[in-house]
Amino acid sequence: MSIASGSRRVPPGPSRASALTLLMSMGRDRLGMMVSAAARYGDAVRLPVGPKELYFFNHPDYAKHVLADNSANYHKGIGLVHARRALGDGLLTSEGELWRKQRKVIQPAFQSRRIAGQAEIVADEAVKLVDRLRARAGNTPVDLFDEMTGLTLGVLGRTLLDTDIGRFASIGGDFAAVQDQAMFELATLSAVPAWIPLPGQLRFRRAKRRLQTTVDQLVAERSRHPEAGDDVLSRLILSAGQEPDASVGRQRLRDELVTLLLAGHETTAATLSWTLYLIDRHPDVLQRMRQEALSVLGDRRPTFADLPELRYTAMVVDEVLRMYPPVWILPRRALAADTIGGYDVPAGADVLICPYTLHRHPDLWDAPEIFDPERFDPERAAGRPRYAYIPFGAGPRFCVGNHLGLMEAVFVLVTLVRELRLRRVSESEVIPEPKLSLRMRGGLPMLISPLS
Repeated sequence: MSIASGSRRVPPGPSRASALTLLMSMGRDRLGMMVSAAARYGDAVRLPVGPKELYFFNHPDYAKHVLADNSANYHKGIGLVHARRALGDGLLTSEGELWRKQRKVIQPAFQSRRIAGQAEIVADEAVKLVDRLRARAGNTPVDLFDEMTGLTLGVLGRTLLDTDIGRFASIGGDFAAVQDQAMFELATLSAVPAWIPLPGQLRFRRAKRRLQTTVDQLVAERSRHPEAGDDVLSRLILSAGQEPDASVGRQRLRDELVTLLLAGHETTAATLSWTLYLIDRHPDVLQRMRQEALSVLGDRRPTFADLPELRYTAMVVDEVLRMYPPVWILPRRALAADTIGGYDVPAGADVLICPYTLHRHPDLWDAPEIFDPERFDPERAAGRPRYAYIPFGAGPRFCVGNHLGLMEAVFVLVTLVRELRLRRVSESEVIPEPKLSLRMRGGLPMLISPLS
C-alpha cells in the first residue's frame, strides 16, 4: 500500500558507523536525537540504532498512513514491545484480538454521557487540591508535579474505579519505578536479563509486587459487592471471570488495571504540570485564564455545562499538549513491507511517529517554539492538516480517555488560577524527561500564596 508515487528508495540518515553513537544518544537524550534528525534529514529518516534500523516519519500524511489508513499493518513497536516485560499485556501493549477485546470492555466507561456524569467528582477533587495547597502556602516550595500526580490518581480512582486509591500510600512511587523499568527495557532493547539484581530492577520488582497486591485488594473489595456498577473495575472483573483459565483471567485483570492506573493518571498529571510551568512564564496568559474563570464561574465550582464557555483555558491546554505532548512518541512495527512517501519500509521494520517533533514542524506551525494558545483559535487553526496535531494518537488506538483528561485539565486549571498564585522557585527552564510520558526532570517546585 502506497501513499505516494515515485521510485522506491531508502530514507536519508546517518551512516551505519554512527549506530553506537545513536544508541548512546537514545539512552541519554531521546528528544534531542529526534529533533536533530528531523532538522538535518527531513520528514523521512533512517536511523541505525545498535543492531536495528529505525524509520522515523515526521509529516502529517505519513502519520495518517501509519496510524490510521494502514494501521492494520502496524503493531506496537520498539519501546512498548520491550515495556511489556514491565507492564504485561494491558491495553497499552497488547495487540490483535486481545487488544480489541480489552478495548471493547473498557470503552463504555469513557462514553460522553458517563463522563458528563463524572464532572462533579472532578470538580470536587479540584477543590480538595486547592484546599491542600492553601494549607501549604508560605515560603517552603511544594512539588506541584507530585501534587498533580496525587490529584489525577484521586480522580482516576473515583471516576473509573469507583473507589479511593489515595489510601495506597506507595502507589505513586511504585508507578514511577515501573515507568523507569519500562524505559530501561527500551534503552537496553531488553538485552539485560531480568534476574540481574541491578538497583533499578530490584526497585521494579518490589514495586510490581506492591501494585499486584493493591490490584488484588481492589478486586477482592469489588467482588464482595458485584452490583457496584458499570465502572472499569466492574467491567474488567466480569471479563476476567469469563476466561476459561482462571489464572489467565487474573493476570490479564492485573495487567489491565496497572496499565490503566499508570497511563490514566500520568498523562494528565504531566499536562497539568507543564501548564503551570508555562503560565508562570507567561503572566499575560495566566491573567486571561483568571479573568475567564471569574467571568464564567464567579465563585462556584465548574460544571460540565461550563466547558464550552471556558474556551481560552481549553486553548491553553491544547497549546501545552502541542509543545509537551505526554505521549511524545508512537512506535510501531511493520508487519508487511510498505511504502511511505515513496520510501521502502521493509517487513519487521521499527517505525516511529513523534508527536513532539511533528508539533514543532516549521512548515506546519508558525514560530513553533513560542507558547501561543491563540494558535488554536478556530480561525487560525482553519486549514491546518488534521494529523499535524496528534497529542492523543490517532486511528483505532486513539486514546480512550482523552475527553475525561481534557475536562479534568480545564476544571483543575480554572479552579487553581482563580484561588491561588503559584510561582516557580527557579527561573531556569524545566528539562523534559521522555519516559512513557513526557515528564519533568526534578519535578516542579513552586511557592504557593492565596489570592484572597
